[in-house]
Amino acid sequence: MTRRSLLLALPLGVALALPAAAAEVVVFAAASMKTALDPIAAEFQAATGNTVTVSYAGSNTLAKQIIEGAPADIFISASTQWMDAVETAGEVADGTRADLLGNTLVLVAQDPAAAKVELSDATDLPALLNGGKLAMALVDSVPAGQYGKEALTSLKLWDKVEGSVAQADNVRAALALVSTGEAPYGIVYATDAAADPAVHVVGTFPAGTHTPITYPAALLKTAADPADRAFYEALSGEAARKVFAAQGFTLPN
Repeated sequence: MTRRSLLLALPLGVALALPAAAAEVVVFAAASMKTALDPIAAEFQAATGNTVTVSYAGSNTLAKQIIEGAPADIFISASTQWMDAVETAGEVADGTRADLLGNTLVLVAQDPAAAKVELSDATDLPALLNGGKLAMALVDSVPAGQYGKEALTSLKLWDKVEGSVAQADNVRAALALVSTGEAPYGIVYATDAAADPAVHVVGTFPAGTHTPITYPAALLKTAADPADRAFYEALSGEAARKVFAAQGFTLPN
């Protein structure tokens, strides 16, 4: 994408406000956003001359770091819970919080011949695992793990597989356990599955089994440079929305 096309994708007021001097925009973003956000940041850098530095981790870890004073300009969480925590701590710039994206929760396998699974309370997940591990992000703190535990509990499957769950620090780490063959199955977002050709989606959790997966974004009160707001606004622009959609995220109207 050219500088001209990206600037045209920005709201006019934002494009005019882009600073002449290079600035650094520091973004704390949920690990599941990496494949989509990296190219968006790269295009913004190429178009504006500003630097975008993105720190990826579990939303819980990022939220705690922000509350403890870590320098960041923008926060994108994979759940409302951790954005709520940051906002309650007084770190969110007034009037900037918005729901940016949505996602879908899926069951993945490394084996391309793995059979498709109809996820319901009749699913024999222990037999499917056959003594192997079920990779998940931390089920008590990382959004992907929380959504996964909620879905399994709703389907009355959690008690049957709890002892077989291999918990990872974030959803990309859980994905890696499946991708490398350390776990035969895992629960991740659809966007994570799309980002790794070594895994295959074998089932999708019904939306009603878990809280809607929402990615709220906000400028933080420490954001002082016009470039911070410019990149934040660009995340909702046409160019970024196309990238997010191509990676499998759902978009708000």
